[in-house]
Amino acid sequence: MRKTLIAGLSILAVAGLSACSEKTEDKVANAGAAVGSDIDNNLDAAGEKIDNGLDHAGAAIDRSADKVDAAADNAAADAKREGREAKHDVGSAIEDAGRDIKN
Repeated sequence: MRKTLIAGLSILAVAGLSACSEKTEDKVANAGAAVGSDIDNNLDAAGEKIDNGLDHAGAAIDRSADKVDAAADNAAADAKREGREAKHDVGSAIEDAGRDIKN
């Protein structure tokens, strides 16, 4: 891109020379337009690549968030299951203690 910019500036400098013929000035103007078009196309391509990169990053973030949500749901389900098992264990221990006291 630097070469293109340097070429464009060189063309503009040459275009400024008053000793140039009209035909030369037209050629320089056309070359300058071509350089401008190349720069514009390169900027568009760079913008596309940036947009695509951001889209991929956003999708990766979304996938990670989905995995975190699933892990949180699994952890909550595990906690509920552990809580039920703990209640059952406490209840069984109390029943056993009650039987031991009776006997």
